[in-house]
Amino acid sequence: MTATLVTPEIQANRITRSLLGYGVLAGPFYVGVSLAQALTREGFDLSRHSWSLLANGSLGWLQITNFVLAGLMVIAAAVGLARAVPSRWAPLLVGAFGTAMIAAGALRADPALGFPAGTPDGPGTVSWHGIGHLTAGGIGFLCVIAATWVLARHQPRGLAWYSRISGVLFLAGFVGIASGNRAPALTLGFVAGVIIIFTWLAVISVRLYRSLPCR
Repeated sequence: MTATLVTPEIQANRITRSLLGYGVLAGPFYVGVSLAQALTREGFDLSRHSWSLLANGSLGWLQITNFVLAGLMVIAAAVGLARAVPSRWAPLLVGAFGTAMIAAGALRADPALGFPAGTPDGPGTVSWHGIGHLTAGGIGFLCVIAATWVLARHQPRGLAWYSRISGVLFLAGFVGIASGNRAPALTLGFVAGVIIIFTWLAVISVRLYRSLPCR
């Protein structure tokens, strides 16, 4: 038997691939945990309530943990991006998105629109942590939208257009929900936007993962 020589480059690539793997896991984890709660928690209406409201109530810790763990995964993926692409800004922007997710978990959204059960219908009272949650979310969303365009410059033509279109679609979903209009189409449109942006992160991570030799 002959021993396989592991060069420093190969070892570095293995670490980078492991970090990029979190870019694939972050979306299914966050979306899966959110949807599981949205479909089972009393009083939650997927077509009316944003997933941030799930951080309230006796089971709110589940969504808070979801925000934090998914945010950490996104940050890990950002470190992988920094090691795999010749771009300074794209990894920083993706990392800012992950950091904003953690902040959004720590700064709980205010109860509103009848959720949790027993909450009066309507927008409700806005607290300091509710303002912080909205601010963190807005900054994070704008950062990841910018990342789709910055990273497009370092991708093949087809993937570059996919990256830009993903950013535009997520921006449309964000603008719709930020308008304050709680029409089901806008609420569900934002859900679609979240799925689109995490799918984008996974696609980019897989592409870079496959481009790195590990043996």
